[in-house]
Amino acid sequence: MGQRNWTMAKKKSSQTRPPAASKERQRTLNRLDRELVKLLNQRAKAYQQLDKTGELANGNTVANSITATNKGPLTAQTIEAIFRELHSGCTHLRENIRVAFLGPVYSYSHIAAIKRFGQSHELVPVGTIAAVFESVNRGQCQFGIVPIENSTDGRVVDTLEMFARLPVKICGEVNLHIHHFLLSLSQLAEIKEIYSKPQALSQCRGWLARHMPSSRLVEMTSTAAAAQLASEKPGAAAIASLQAGINYGLQPAASNIEDNKNNITRFAVIGDASPKRTGHDKTSLMFQISHQPGALADVMAIFKRNRLNLTWIESFPMAGTPNEYLFFVELEGHQNDAKVKRSLTSLGKKTVRLDALGSYGISQAVQ
Repeated sequence: MGQRNWTMAKKKSSQTRPPAASKERQRTLNRLDRELVKLLNQRAKAYQQLDKTGELANGNTVANSITATNKGPLTAQTIEAIFRELHSGCTHLRENIRVAFLGPVYSYSHIAAIKRFGQSHELVPVGTIAAVFESVNRGQCQFGIVPIENSTDGRVVDTLEMFARLPVKICGEVNLHIHHFLLSLSQLAEIKEIYSKPQALSQCRGWLARHMPSSRLVEMTSTAAAAQLASEKPGAAAIASLQAGINYGLQPAASNIEDNKNNITRFAVIGDASPKRTGHDKTSLMFQISHQPGALADVMAIFKRNRLNLTWIESFPMAGTPNEYLFFVELEGHQNDAKVKRSLTSLGKKTVRLDALGSYGISQAVQ
């Protein structure tokens, strides 16, 4: 080989070899990965030991405190996701938890279930909100996730009615930011039909009127079912979560199309658990009053007298009884607080029916 060819070959070879600094950085990364695995398992063992004493802190509280120490470059959302799955994996060592949610997978209820329980546990899709309640009531699942209120559309009637029918308790909540995507196999100009759940269509009605006035809107039982149908029909689109689009191979034709940019759906976690007092709690009540003048005023006076702040109050008609209503109330405080106990005692004397549905920590909204 001539000198010139040998020099060129040597230069080309040196260009294809990674520099020494890159090799060192890769070795560092590999070492850190091994250390992470070791630390994660040490953390799981420490969790198991503490779990035996019954002194474990709330998983969400731990994640929040860890997130507060984060200095980047990872985002707080990424740190939260990591610790959520870590907590899910650790609790799975003790028991496999079954959680019912309104399916199919990657519905917003499914996403809320993931945010609350992580993916190490068994998340069970069912067809209706009533089926979620029945799964918990029959002991087929320890917990359920049901939508209870949306910042745009208000109360979820199907959920409130099921609390009146079955003796199921609330043991937590998930406040989920809802971001709607227009998902399709087609380009925006080619979309003729748009499928989604009625609530999702309602939450995007302004955007749809401006951008898709000629498209036919078709109601579906869930946003995830809409995404599945859109994946099978050219010229069709679904309003659903980005995760549903990824699952069904759809592309976002438009992103974040909700009219209210602070669009939040609150989900109730239902089950038999009785969360301990955190100092930042709420209590959910349901009651029926006699059909006579001043009955509701008398009940409201109890809350005022005990200086309890009501954060939500809804009324809905009782099935099969004309002019009779049930009231659903949420207030700040825990059932073990003295003033809440006093209020419940007084309410029992002023109501025809009183159900304390549960006390649980107030949660922050999650993306």
